[in-house]
Amino acid sequence: MSVSENLDKAITSPREPVALGYSSSNVLEILQDRATSPAGTGALALPPIYPEWLGDRLFSHTHGCRFNYVVGEMARGIATTRMVCEAVKAGCVGFYGSAGLTPQAIEAGLDEIRHHLTPQQTAWGANLIHAPQQPGYEARVVDLFLLKGVRRVSASAFMQLSPDLVRYTAVGLSRAPDGSIRRENHVFAKVSRAEVAEPFMAPAPAKILSALVASGAITPEQAELAAQVPVAAEITAESDSGGHTDNRPASVLFPSLCLARDRVAARTGVDANAIRIGLAGGISTPQATAAAFQMGAAFVLTGSINQCAVESGLSEAGRRLLAKAGPADMTMAPAADMFEQGVEVQVLKRGTLFAMRGKRLHAMYRSGASYETLPQKDRDWLDDVLGEPFDAAWQKTEAYIQQANPAEAKRAAADGNKRLALVARRYLFMGAQWAREGTPGREMDYQIWCGPAMGVFNEWTRGTFLETVENRTVRQIAWNLLEGAAQITRAGQLRALGLPVSPSQFSYSPHHFSDDE
Repeated sequence: MSVSENLDKAITSPREPVALGYSSSNVLEILQDRATSPAGTGALALPPIYPEWLGDRLFSHTHGCRFNYVVGEMARGIATTRMVCEAVKAGCVGFYGSAGLTPQAIEAGLDEIRHHLTPQQTAWGANLIHAPQQPGYEARVVDLFLLKGVRRVSASAFMQLSPDLVRYTAVGLSRAPDGSIRRENHVFAKVSRAEVAEPFMAPAPAKILSALVASGAITPEQAELAAQVPVAAEITAESDSGGHTDNRPASVLFPSLCLARDRVAARTGVDANAIRIGLAGGISTPQATAAAFQMGAAFVLTGSINQCAVESGLSEAGRRLLAKAGPADMTMAPAADMFEQGVEVQVLKRGTLFAMRGKRLHAMYRSGASYETLPQKDRDWLDDVLGEPFDAAWQKTEAYIQQANPAEAKRAAADGNKRLALVARRYLFMGAQWAREGTPGREMDYQIWCGPAMGVFNEWTRGTFLETVENRTVRQIAWNLLEGAAQITRAGQLRALGLPVSPSQFSYSPHHFSDDE
């Protein structure tokens, strides 16, 4: 075989060791038969590379998964119970998209997951989202997680530690027979900046622990243990992703969090190696997956690309819109949960007017206007976007707010600008609901959270079996990314040794895996 053919074989068969040796002209080359190679060639062998070996092996051991790969939570049930179960059966960690659901709906989802998984299939969890607009919601969800024995929680949108999150961590701590601290409840903290990550990497603050002990939420022994270990042993670096994002490049965010980990370890005395940092945002091709592991990511987490999978809670109409997206077909739009603060989320732009309409609504609110003080043309536009007169929309909004946050409802009764904000928030919320349900006639108002990774995933899968929406399963997506990452890792390994690996040999095209591979 030619040199190129030898390299192709070595790269596309990463599970096979590669025999290398120096030729008579002192050039490193791949040996066809190491056993019969000439004496003095300095033969050596590269060991196999398995997809299972990419990332931190302790992560997979801790969480009971085959691969260091997380199918991330997507809010309001877009990451369905079916998606979680399929992720676990594929050897990954799966998180239920419980954020934004009622405690009753979350409980039903947790029961369904347990029904379809065995007690030995432990690599799953649920989402806990910080919800300052809904007092008491976070505590009720944590109570539910503890009652149902949910051992893994992905914490998102937290700008600082909350007592309920610390409570979840602390009640799962105990002393092992060898004296080490055993962690039963695992927090995956999703963060996009170092100053937010550091409190998760450090032990829980004494003030929070003391208050929890005083209230009887945790025992003094649990507080003592919580003061010695990080709140979260798993940190998810959320780079340029769908939904809430700071649009940070992965190549900047990941090293920033690694440096933050070292600072926290030096300051608090915790073991830096007890904190595993994974990477999310932009993970949608084998190249990106391999790059994440090469940077040192303990695990990777995928989001947007699973939203177009058949197990997704997004409607077929929404999934088909996603399948047409390119890398530049995303934009930022006001967030429903933090509308007044000006926080934005990254959404699909192509095929919808949601982002443009959301930005106009926010501009109206920022101007200080109420519906009554808007020019008639703006009122007509608003009624048209809402699909009903403003007063009718307000009545529905008020009924909900009076239950979720009575204080806000009272303020809105006397403040027209606040009423405008709450109605706008309802429209933004409904945009995601219409996309999930595939509501006819509301296609232009679909809110579909996704990042640029969705577009490059579509480019990578074009012309392959994964181009077809019906073939996009979490299993096929995950296994192709991991297999491709293993091959690209092998290509990089060979090139680093000086072999003439061509640019095209860093490419990997998806192929269909059988369920038993």
